[in-house]
This record gives sequence, structure tokens and C-alpha cells, in this order.
Amino acid sequence: MRWREFIRRVGTWCSGQLTIFVPLLLTAWFGVLVAIVYIPAPADLRVFAAASLKDALDDANERYRRVTGRKVVASYGGSDTRAKQIENGAPADIFISADTDWMDYLAKRSLIKPETRLNFLGNKLVLIASAGSADVAIGWNFPLAQALGNGRLAIANPASVPAGKYGKAALEALGVWTSVEGRLALAPDVRAALELVSHREAPLGIVYQTDAVAEQGVEIVGTFPASSHPPIIYALAVTAASTSPAAESYIAFLRSRADAPAFDLQGFARLR
Repeated sequence: MRWREFIRRVGTWCSGQLTIFVPLLLTAWFGVLVAIVYIPAPADLRVFAAASLKDALDDANERYRRVTGRKVVASYGGSDTRAKQIENGAPADIFISADTDWMDYLAKRSLIKPETRLNFLGNKLVLIASAGSADVAIGWNFPLAQALGNGRLAIANPASVPAGKYGKAALEALGVWTSVEGRLALAPDVRAALELVSHREAPLGIVYQTDAVAEQGVEIVGTFPASSHPPIIYALAVTAASTSPAAESYIAFLRSRADAPAFDLQGFARLR
């Protein structure tokens, strides 16, 4: 009888211990699982960039995602528009301008981190036409107005957009600006100017070489002499408002050999 009573008491004690410890163990494991499930993913890196960078930068950003697992959200447009948006508080970690003027604009307003600024890429300026539709040689006082016929010259707005400013400078240097300044089809950015020509809404246009290479519906009529316009320089910097710990490593990746094909294949010149 004593043995049976001992066994009964031991069983009752064990049952009580399980009643206490099993819920505690389950609670602890549940807490671990919740912590694993709710670890926040790294925030997306936000990039504001010149429209002419779209194809190359999309490729570069995909390479970056495969290597790091971090997603980059890029917004493209005229450098003037993107700079103004940053000035007005739009969230961006990186700004890449198609000229140094708009980077200077943000720098003067303390809206970039100056120690991160660098000259990133170079490009060339070309005259384009719809595929198979024009034949004109670029040179001093060349017959651009005559080549337009009854049409207009597609160009990004020279008042503010880098591609348009380079284009106007080149036409002035070659002595033909006054013959076409009243016959412009103004576009908000260089990709919009490219579309005007590819859709045959304008017979000729001025864009970057990399834009022309990316569009099968146009052909390059000629390349403007580098001496006819200011150097085409894409400036890059981290914005002052950025708190992303990945911003500077992203810039390093863009400049690395691992990402070189994204820009080389499009025809950009990498600046060091």
C-alpha cells in the first residue's frame, strides 16, 4: 500500500510541474517565433535620378539587389524637377543629376552631404532622327533648319533641363541656334524628347548618345563636338535628409567593377 501511495504522489507532483512549466516553455518559444517573424526588413533605398539613366540604373539596381538583398526604388525625370522635389521635402537618399548645376543648387541649400558628392559618369550629345528619315552632317552653320522641313526640333527645355542646356550651347557654338530657336518641340526631360522623334512627332531631336542607343525607333545622325558644349557630367551625392545606413555603400557599389557592365553597355563614360 505504501508503494502504491508513493507512486500516486509522485505522479501527482509531476503532473503539477508539467502544468506549470509547459505553458512557460510554450510562451517562451512563441516569443522567439514572434521576434523572428517581426524583424523588420531593411528599408528601401530611394534614388532620384536623371531620366537618361533609367535603363542603366535599373540594371545596376537589380545587380545591387541580387548581391545585397536590398531593394532600390528609383524615380526618374528631369534633373531640375528632381532637385526641386528634394528641396520641397520629397524623401530621397541619393540624387544623381545630369549636370553639376542642379547638384550645386542643392549644395548651396545644404540639401546634400558634401563629403559624398562625386562626378560619376560622362556622356555624349547627338542629333537623332526617326529611323531612316534624315541625312545631315553636323558642323559649323550646318543646315539644321532646312533638315527640319516643316517640323520642329525635339529638345529638353533649355531653360532648366541639362540635356536642353547642352543642346542649346552646342547649337550656339555651331552658329545655328537662331535659325531654329522658334521651331522647338520642348520636352520636360530628355527621354520625352526621344519619344517625340521615335513616334515621328518631330523629325529631329537632340538627346544623349545613351538615349539613342536605348531606342530602336531612332538613328544617330551625328555627334556634336565635345568642344561645342560644356562637359556632360553626371553628379551624384547622398541627400542631407537621408538616414539610410546603406546609402554610401550603394554609391561604392555603383562605382565598383561588379556594376560596371550596367553603365558600360549603355555607352556611359565612367569618371574617376
